[in-house]
Amino acid sequence: MSLVVAEHDAFIIAGGRIIDPFTGRDEVADVFVVNGRIADSAPRDAHRIHAEGCMVCPGLMDMHVHLREPGQSHKETIEMGTAAAAAGGFTRVACMPNTKPPLDSPDVVRWVRQRSEEVGLAEVLPVACITKGRAGNEVTDFAVLKEAGAVAFSDDGTGVENDAVMLEAFRRVRETDSLLIQHCEYRDISAGGVIHKGEVSERLNLPGLDPRSEEAMVERDIDLCRRTGGRYHIAHISTAKAVEMVRRAKSEGLPITTEVCTHHLLLTDQACSSADPNTKMHPPLRPRSDVEACRIGLLDGTIDAIVTDHAPHTSEEKSQGMLKAPAGIVGLETAIGVAVEAMIESGLADWTSLVRWFTTAPNRLLLRLENEGFRLGEIADLTIINPISRWTVNPANFHSKSQNTPFTHRSLMGKAVATIRRRRVVSAENL
Repeated sequence: MSLVVAEHDAFIIAGGRIIDPFTGRDEVADVFVVNGRIADSAPRDAHRIHAEGCMVCPGLMDMHVHLREPGQSHKETIEMGTAAAAAGGFTRVACMPNTKPPLDSPDVVRWVRQRSEEVGLAEVLPVACITKGRAGNEVTDFAVLKEAGAVAFSDDGTGVENDAVMLEAFRRVRETDSLLIQHCEYRDISAGGVIHKGEVSERLNLPGLDPRSEEAMVERDIDLCRRTGGRYHIAHISTAKAVEMVRRAKSEGLPITTEVCTHHLLLTDQACSSADPNTKMHPPLRPRSDVEACRIGLLDGTIDAIVTDHAPHTSEEKSQGMLKAPAGIVGLETAIGVAVEAMIESGLADWTSLVRWFTTAPNRLLLRLENEGFRLGEIADLTIINPISRWTVNPANFHSKSQNTPFTHRSLMGKAVATIRRRRVVSAENL
């Protein structure tokens, strides 16, 4: 299924419910876009998009995806990854640096920016490496990488274990007014675990991944943040204890934020009972108590944003079984529906909150953006969502190059109808 891409100098999005967390606006009204910006009117012959029954919101942002280029185009490409993003309702994504070569040089960072602009389906924000080669030994030149277009720094896929190296990273992020994004894991504690260490891992006789590997690094990094004042963000938080540590750190006024993956809001480690490698992810699916803690963390503001950790792998790679298959799942095209099931259909949250977790929070964290949305003159970066569209997940219809998902055949509610970037409308059908 291919996307339809059309460009219009002027168009009207008619009759949708506007949800704008940037301004607090929530009403049914027309939206006018002229020359790629929000306007107060449009010409009579402007292209018309019928949005009755749909929601119109600022473009969704996923601040944690893996687009695999350069070097791993057998799994995903920037073109196919951003097509998946647009199909899922995302106009902006931040890509992690565990590519080949990794994003530890200005040239590679600039290439990612340039390639995404050539494709033009969604804006790609490169997250550069904390350490050279992601080896954890020597901190990169944050200032040079930021100048090249990096929006944050991470060694995602591995945590920076050396205390002195991480302390230096905190100092540099403070000097450059940047953001550290840490994959919290001590590998000597996780010790090759493939699923959460607990009842399911014991029953399946699989190596268990100890949650202390995440929690110990969160604890250490909170102390480093307290000592330096550098802005710090915990990637894909997954345990109740880690959430509570962040809650306490925020109460101190420390510049600490965090995110949670859609799958960690919905699935528990019981999903691994079938030993399906598509349920193998990192951090792993946790018990119900951790899932509930992550949900509560979102509701009370401890957790700032929802992400997908979109991690494409080939069918051949994922067919190797739980022990050998790489960890990770694709998530851009199922994100809205999974988040809806976890937070809205459960009765915990409403659409206004869900939109906020996918828009204002990540934009403020990575780009310091406060004034996007539907203000007159702002760049039109918008998403149209049908909130009551009921659909069944079929990986064969994904726009991503890979199909590794644990949600095959699952019925989800809520689906993106179109994304709009300035003059460009990207949709699954002609609008």
